Parts: sequence; structure tokens; C-alpha cells
Amino acid sequence: MQPVRRTSLIAQVTEQLRAEIRSGRWAIGSRIPTEPELTELTGTGRNTVREAVQALVHAGMLERRQGSGTYVIAASEVGTALGKYFAGAEERDVLELRKALDTTAAGLAARRRDDTDIENLLRLLAVRNEQNWDHYDAGSVAADVELHRAIVVASHNAVYLEFYDSLLPTIERVIAARAVKQPAGYEEEHTDLVRAVIDGDQERAERAAQCFLGSLIAEYPEH
Repeated sequence: MQPVRRTSLIAQVTEQLRAEIRSGRWAIGSRIPTEPELTELTGTGRNTVREAVQALVHAGMLERRQGSGTYVIAASEVGTALGKYFAGAEERDVLELRKALDTTAAGLAARRRDDTDIENLLRLLAVRNEQNWDHYDAGSVAADVELHRAIVVASHNAVYLEFYDSLLPTIERVIAARAVKQPAGYEEEHTDLVRAVIDGDQERAERAAQCFLGSLIAEYPEH
């Protein structure tokens, strides 16, 4: 039997770590295990683990933070590439894409949401509606984004969620820019959307998402 080549071993460990991210066991925003923990997890040496982690840093899935550790920032290389592409998109273009994505997600969520999704949506809706939308606040934007993402999660479509996650930084940018120019909470519209999803009313959920985002798009001039 030929010995395992070091490059092949690094590739194997890299794929093992990538699988932890793709599966959601290492969620976006979470810190991955320490180097000693990774050597135990993979059964390999520190140098191999270090190079595997570095490969995922180069791929845009992990980020090293000085004095804090290494964190998951993307679920795949595709998500990273899409995120970079969307970064410079026009606000109206992003909202038009969101209208299509959020409308479909709302319909799927109304059909597929489970008890955990319902509990999560009610909690996030309450958090969002408690925000002060009279003035721009990063916490308000985060609460809004988290609620909309939870609807996508409730669609129970992993590919959909990965694509949506790649767009999130751009969505946050657009929401923040709009909040500065024209603060508005749209609490009633978001409540209607969540209630339709919880009630399992697909048509009403799609209509609520479409009308809400359509009203936002109408504020922008045509190209």
C-alpha cells in the first residue's frame, strides 16, 4: 500500500471541515473549534489542520480574527462569489430580486413551516416590531433581516437558503441606506406577512410579500 500523500491528506481534511460548514453544524457567524480540537476531530497533525483551515480562508468560507479565533462567514465558495458580485448592485435591482425571492419563500414557508418555525417567526416579529424606525439603527436593520431570513428558513429549501445568505450583506446595505433616507417600520405589513405564513395561507403570504416589496420598489425611479 502506498503512503497517503500529504497534499491528499490536506485535501481530505479540507473537505471534512467544509462538510461541517455545509451541514450547518458550524453555522455562519459561529467560531470553529480550536486547532487542538480540530486535530482531535480529524485525527491529523496541526500542520495539516492549519493548511486545511487556510484553504477555506482563501475560499472565503472562513475568516481569522486576531485574538478571537476563526469564524464561518459563508456556507460555500459559490456563496462567497455571489456575495462579491451583489456587493456593487444598485438598490432598485436588489429590491426587485428580493421581491421575487421573498415572494416565493413566503409561499413555500406557508406550505412547509413547522412548530419550530412558527415559534421563531413570532419571536423575531416581536423583536422587529419593537424597534425604533424613526431613526436609523443597525439593530433595527439586523432585526428586519433576521425575520426575512427566518421565512426563507421556514421554506425548508437548503439551496434557496444558501443563495439568500449570499445576498444578505447586500440586503442589509440597501435596508440601511433606505432607512437613513426615509425611516419607516412597516410593522403592519410584516405582521400580515408572518400571520399568513403561520396560517398556512400560501396565496396571502405571497401577496403580502409582493405588495410590501412592491411598495418599496415604487419609491425608486425606473432606470
